[in-house]
Amino acid sequence: MAEIRTAHLMTLKLAVNGMQAVGETPSGNRRVGLVAGGTFEGPKLKGTVLPGGADWIMVRGDGVTTLDVRIVLQTDDGAAIGLQYRGLRHGPEAVMAKVNAGQFVDPSEYYFRTTVTFETASPKYAWLNKVFGIGTGSRPPEGPVYEIFEVL
Repeated sequence: MAEIRTAHLMTLKLAVNGMQAVGETPSGNRRVGLVAGGTFEGPKLKGTVLPGGADWIMVRGDGVTTLDVRIVLQTDDGAAIGLQYRGLRHGPEAVMAKVNAGQFVDPSEYYFRTTVTFETASPKYAWLNKVFGIGTGSRPPEGPVYEIFEVL
């Protein structure tokens, strides 16, 4: 296969409920975003994001923000799906200052990408255990929004 093909898997919207500052570490400025919930919906699954997940955010010395997120999805038919993603967010300093201040910025003005993996015990959704996802993100004031695609 000479090309990478994808199919839209879901739109994921997260609600964040505060930050825990770790501070300036040898690797960069670490903070932990607490995930309060959210929603997801796509052609093969939909439901809610359970509270209790977290985003281990690092702002590196080069200005790049790295994300390391673990959350649990609950489908509308009751299945639990673990979702983990790592991401990168960066852009011009003035643009990122607006994003970090909670202002809406058109997502085309900055880079926000993720790699996604899943884990579930549900037979119906077991196919997710065997795929990678990739995503594009945006950071509107109400919380992060991702368009996640299954890599075929």
